[in-house]
Amino acid sequence: MQPSRAGLQAMLKWLVYIVGMLPAVWLFYLAFSGRIGADPVAQLEWGLGLWALRFLIACLCITPLRQLLRVNLLRYRRALGLVAFYYVLLHLSVWLWLDRGLDLHAAVQDILRRPYITIGMAAFALLVPLALTSTNWSIRKLGGKAWSKLHKLVYPAIALGALHFIMIKKVWLIEPLVYAGIVLVLLAWRLLWPLIGKRRASARRVAST
Repeated sequence: MQPSRAGLQAMLKWLVYIVGMLPAVWLFYLAFSGRIGADPVAQLEWGLGLWALRFLIACLCITPLRQLLRVNLLRYRRALGLVAFYYVLLHLSVWLWLDRGLDLHAAVQDILRRPYITIGMAAFALLVPLALTSTNWSIRKLGGKAWSKLHKLVYPAIALGALHFIMIKKVWLIEPLVYAGIVLVLLAWRLLWPLIGKRRASARRVAST
């Protein structure tokens, strides 16, 4: 007996969670087996943060894909967003536990004195309400419009995340700049698409007359 369409979609969503967490499993394996470099904690933090940014970028790609290519992956956006948040949590936990040894005083001092950590924590703070309201119950409770407005916090969150990624190494590296460029393009698309949509609609009206 073949699964229903709804059942298949549910399976695919769970597949997003499972496949999405595989890079984390691999990174922890490399770190604890001593195969990730001379500073495994730093490399683990870097890798987890990078995957968090990648999954946030994947979330932002869903709307342009639908608008430009008619590829509708909206039903998987929530799963991708939660996977991104899990990576942010892992990134933060590794820093707090393995890097700072659960010394909360030292962690707070780092947050206050080091701008790249301050920015990273600000991005995390913006993502927390999004993760907490990523349920159908939250949508019904808040209402669709309020929920949509709240989840626009992902835009400043990913911008801060990209800036955190650039600043964390304290030197100019190509990889963080590439990711920051992708984020800027995706955010700019959000601003430009309404204008593009209006022009396309006007062109269609003119063509039909």
